Amino acid sequence: MERHTPGFSHLNRAFCRYYPAGRGPHLQLRRRSGSVSLASKVNKHKPWIETSYHGVITENNDTVILDPPLVALDKDAPIPYAGEICAFKIHGQEMPFEAIVLNKTSGEGRLRARSPIDCELQKEYTFIIQAYDCGAGPGGTNWKKSHKAVVHIQVKDVNEFAPAFKEASYKATVTEGKIYDSILQVEAMDEDCSPQYSQICNYEIVTTNVPFAIDRNGNIRNTEKLSYDKQHQYEIMVTAFDCGQKRATEDVLVRVEVKPVCKPGWQDWNKRIEYKPGSGSIPLFPSIHLETCDGPVSSIQTTIELQTNYIGKGCDRETYSEKSLQKLCGASSGAIDLLPTPSATTNWTAGLLIDSNDMIFKFDGKQGAKIPDGIVPKNLTDQFTITMWMKHGPSPGLRAEKETILCNSDKTEMNRHHYALYVHNCRLVFLLRKDFDQADTFRPAEFHWKLDQICDKEWHYYVVNVEFPVVTLYMDGTTYEPYLVTNDWPIHPSHIAMQLTVGACWQGGEVTKPRFAQYFRGSLASLTIRPGKIESQKVISCLQACKEGLDINSLESLGQGIKYHFNPSQSVLVMEGDDIENINQALQKVSYINSRQFPTSGIRRLKVSSKVQCFGEDICISIPDIDAYVMVFQAKEPKITISGMDHFARPAAEFEIDRGVNLLPDIRIVSTVTKIDHPPDFKETTDRVHKPIMLEEMHHNLDFCDILVTGAELDPKQECLELDRKELEGKHLDATNSTAGYSIYGVDTMKNYEQVLQQVRYRNWHASSIFDRKFRIKCSELNGRYTSNEFNLEVNILHNSNSNIMEYVNHMVVQPQFLQSIHHPEESINSIHGSVLPSVATIVIVICVSVLVFIVALGVYRIRSTYQQSSKENEGSKENEMDWDDSALTITVNPMEKYEEPHHAEEESDEEEEVEDEDDTTSAESDESEEEEEEEEEEVEAIGNKHNKQNTTRQDQLEWDDTALPY
Repeated sequence: MERHTPGFSHLNRAFCRYYPAGRGPHLQLRRRSGSVSLASKVNKHKPWIETSYHGVITENNDTVILDPPLVALDKDAPIPYAGEICAFKIHGQEMPFEAIVLNKTSGEGRLRARSPIDCELQKEYTFIIQAYDCGAGPGGTNWKKSHKAVVHIQVKDVNEFAPAFKEASYKATVTEGKIYDSILQVEAMDEDCSPQYSQICNYEIVTTNVPFAIDRNGNIRNTEKLSYDKQHQYEIMVTAFDCGQKRATEDVLVRVEVKPVCKPGWQDWNKRIEYKPGSGSIPLFPSIHLETCDGPVSSIQTTIELQTNYIGKGCDRETYSEKSLQKLCGASSGAIDLLPTPSATTNWTAGLLIDSNDMIFKFDGKQGAKIPDGIVPKNLTDQFTITMWMKHGPSPGLRAEKETILCNSDKTEMNRHHYALYVHNCRLVFLLRKDFDQADTFRPAEFHWKLDQICDKEWHYYVVNVEFPVVTLYMDGTTYEPYLVTNDWPIHPSHIAMQLTVGACWQGGEVTKPRFAQYFRGSLASLTIRPGKIESQKVISCLQACKEGLDINSLESLGQGIKYHFNPSQSVLVMEGDDIENINQALQKVSYINSRQFPTSGIRRLKVSSKVQCFGEDICISIPDIDAYVMVFQAKEPKITISGMDHFARPAAEFEIDRGVNLLPDIRIVSTVTKIDHPPDFKETTDRVHKPIMLEEMHHNLDFCDILVTGAELDPKQECLELDRKELEGKHLDATNSTAGYSIYGVDTMKNYEQVLQQVRYRNWHASSIFDRKFRIKCSELNGRYTSNEFNLEVNILHNSNSNIMEYVNHMVVQPQFLQSIHHPEESINSIHGSVLPSVATIVIVICVSVLVFIVALGVYRIRSTYQQSSKENEGSKENEMDWDDSALTITVNPMEKYEEPHHAEEESDEEEEVEDEDDTTSAESDESEEEEEEEEEEVEAIGNKHNKQNTTRQDQLEWDDTALPY
């Protein structure tokens, strides 16, 4: 059986084609054997190869697989050189291939790549190849080449590239409530060259639990109806796979925004607007715009309403007292408060229901108050003013009775109403009956106003200006004329006393027992009457002005096509225009402002309503209202601190002179707020104690400061508190005094209050009968909302021989600002003295106890003898008021006085030497202790000399602190 060598069958086929049957080279050799020599033959034949070849090469590889294999035959075989194949040559420009001869005898060759082949650069190559024999001899002379064969090579792709998306992200917008066949299409590409690896065969959504699906072509659709209210936007991640199942290296983000079904209305506004005190004016809707769904709009009217009816008296107003507000607004003096804060002198409001925060009096239809005689003049002139805050709702029952606010009627016998202000069936009525002796004519007596606000259960400010016979009503700063005026005859003269009441009318006659009638149901505040004068509209507007409201930033930029209108309190703004864009810009400029330094914290509701008109139609589009709110934060609470000299003594003669003694010459009022200073890394220091407190001084107004007498009230026969009225000039301040103290009130700066308080004087023209007086000072802001500390002042009155000693000791007391710079252990002070002494004076005494022990004995003896003589004269009335306890007293040389009386110091030192010479009981221990104490004394003298210059200008202010003396 014939066996063929594997891999060489192709050579046999080529051989058969090139050498037909019976004509092979061996036959020729037999035929010519012996006759012709092989070495002498010349190269007569060309090599032979196939006419075309097809090859395949895998990219990044150098081996080319050809079909058929590369084999060249030559008829000159087996002649050396002439029948052998020496080379294959490729014809083509810069072909990255080469052909090599594997076997010269068999003519077998191989095609390979000279450099890496990249399918992505070129997928196919075509070139020409020829075979060359070895020629006629070793030198390769007379070589022959075959015919040209075409070689076509295909590059086989390798899946080396992953898919990549064309876009970095995709975005689409859909309308809620629809199912889409395709929302958008994502597309990925692959850089591989073959269809298998370059085509994208699949897309997948990586994000789970989303209502979307994707097909093989990258089309994304929603699997359920989307809702704008449920979710405004979806973010999904998508990946891609090529047909070789290679996944994209990076997924792509797809955003799908859900747009609500086009509904006309305002877009891009926030429901909550935050306001910090002191922020000024902040825009309410800085990005708002109106969506009309392409409706043919011809005009737009928008109303913005700030609802503050539940804040204070209808909005955030100053909560100062009525007197302070009137002073601040420049109102005429002489207003009489008919609903004052209950006190010893104004006790007629004590039984009424009070909302203590804003001094609001609530009347439930069962209460009334009698104004004492003499508070309001009996007969009012033709000019007077009544002002009040009132909140009132509809009266109960079908036949409503009169509800009296203010009434002046007969106290007994009869039941005539001389003047009254009352509500009847949601009408405000003012009654004014003139006396018969003034004129016997038929004249106006009742004035009626019919206003919806009287029964709307909201706070409103009412002012009744009477300039008889004209009566004008101001409500919230707007003028209203009476719709009905009823005339009546004058009241017949009588000598019956009259009773002025609030909240009800006094019925003195026509009943068995006088009683209240026609009760008021509602709330009243700041009810005043000002006889003889009427208020101007400017003052009225100031008294009721809101400190918060709507505002428009940059009125000039609103444009010519915008019309706008504010109500008096600036709580309602109406804007109208015919261009949507202008209306949008105008509404973006509407802002909220609160000018109070300490605004009332809480919510202010906002309502925006709109009316849109279309061409040829009245109202074509319905715009939903906006319901939002402004959140006003709590202001930082100030801490008001009063400081100054809290204890001093003066000789009685100084209190008895005309000007008396200034009580508070160095008073200081400071207000601070506390700020929390968090450390840089708050988490790391939560377990450690950090420094949270930072005090920052702030400036604001005060509305009153009271100097109250502690203990027995002032005796007007011998003592008083005084203040020159000229000290109040140029300030918004006023003052009242009584035996209980002195009150300064009005809205003004802390600096002005300091200046006035420093001028308050205490006089006592019989000072010999009193030894001390104690006062308490307290200040307030916003009618008591913020109050200061209670600063206590004690004043001692020195008498007779005590004066010289007290004046001498007074020089040893250092002002508090000097005391703060010297610190001594409290234990040392308490161990030497049983009671608390001024720190520097105590130190001086402690240091000098041993050194001046003999002078102490002598000084005590002299003081005791002098004091016993004076105490005998006053022991009856003064025994319990001021007893001199000299058990701990030591008289020392004041080091700060050496520059004044050096000769006194020399005399005392001489006397000290004489006493020491006579003393033979001094031990070595006492000598040592004296030396140590002398060294301490020198240190104290150094301190005293250091402060000597500072005290030179304040000698008359250095007073004696006698807290160590028992009384």
